[in-house]
Amino acid sequence: MKLEHIALYVSDLEKAREFFITYFGAASNAMYHNPRTGLRTYFLSFGDGARLEIMQRPDTVAAPFEPMRLGYIHIAFSVGSKENVDALTRRLADAGYEVMSGPRTTGDGYYESCVRAFEDNIIEITE
Repeated sequence: MKLEHIALYVSDLEKAREFFITYFGAASNAMYHNPRTGLRTYFLSFGDGARLEIMQRPDTVAAPFEPMRLGYIHIAFSVGSKENVDALTRRLADAGYEVMSGPRTTGDGYYESCVRAFEDNIIEITE
């Protein structure tokens, strides 16, 4: 079995698309638009075949940021080395994104950082 993709509603579709292209090397398909529902989506593909669908609809509702909420909490990207974790974390911090933790080695042995990215989505960066 293979996880086919993960989907994420966003309020600014183009900004979210550009974020993943700029910082994580995503490749994007052409936008899909359903004029009946107002849904607009992009599928973003990453080097190992993982895909993220980013979606926007006029009837979505923003929820307050709560990092300890139930449900899906973050997306994790492996960047290949501790040096790459450090560099990308620094790059995101320099761009104004909040580093919530790390870079550090966690109790279960991961070298990682967590960044509060666009629209309060948490991105975990691992080696």
